[in-house]
Amino acid sequence: MPDPHSTDPEPRPARQAGRSLFDRLTAFLRPSEPADRDEIRAVLEAAHDRSVLDGESYAMISGALDVANKTVSDIMVPRSRMDTLDLSRPLSELMPDIIETGHSRFPVYDSDRDNIQGVLLAKDLLLTYANPETDLRALIRPALFIPESKRLNVLLHEFRSNRNHLAIVIDEHGSISGLVTMEDVLEQIVGDIEDEYDEDSEKAIFRTGDNSWRVMGTAEIDDVNETFGTQLSDEDYDTLGGWLSAQLGHIPKRGERLSQQGITITVVSADAKRARWLHIQHEPETMPDHHHGH
Repeated sequence: MPDPHSTDPEPRPARQAGRSLFDRLTAFLRPSEPADRDEIRAVLEAAHDRSVLDGESYAMISGALDVANKTVSDIMVPRSRMDTLDLSRPLSELMPDIIETGHSRFPVYDSDRDNIQGVLLAKDLLLTYANPETDLRALIRPALFIPESKRLNVLLHEFRSNRNHLAIVIDEHGSISGLVTMEDVLEQIVGDIEDEYDEDSEKAIFRTGDNSWRVMGTAEIDDVNETFGTQLSDEDYDTLGGWLSAQLGHIPKRGERLSQQGITITVVSADAKRARWLHIQHEPETMPDHHHGH
């Protein structure tokens, strides 16, 4: 006899019926389920074509699928272009490099670049202002070492579970071959992640002195020509970074310099894909009268 105080006199049969219905629906749908990633992508494209998925959502889901097929070697910053800090040097010598590159994390080594000791967070350097005698070694955090063959979806899970944001990549012989950050992995899913300087896409040229400017690699060539009175060709490239890559014949590297049409361009920071920030010098007397606020 059912309990009159029970609010669910027949919970088990109801749940069984629910599961049975779900099973039947699943069985009905199973023949049309995508069998692999290519079929999933085809379903997504169809959903996008019917406006079920907006462009941003479609791009993100496609990016997530791509992450599972890519490895660290596909996106890592190679060893030759890693910005690292030498613990054998005093902080006063390291600080200009830290400020110039603008990274939030740095691999640190002791005398030998292959002797990575760990990772130094730029925010931890605030402690040195309170105590200039602070030993940098006491601020070092453990480094995450990963093989080149690690898949990006697995790495993203490790970043999340270990609360790391940067990993050192090693090759099959155990030597340092590069680094990869969580931002690098996320950019494969959501696209380029711009920093706070990029909020105003119209402002990509910043005057830093009487004869110096800090310019984003994404600055439009037309804006550069208007600001500096140059005639850089925009026939093949829209951005200054793209134009510079063509002039150099390769992706710009930090520290590279090019002088042309009265301006000297120095690469301040770059990653494996493009130049991010550039420094431009131009003689004041050759500058045009209008700067349009840049």
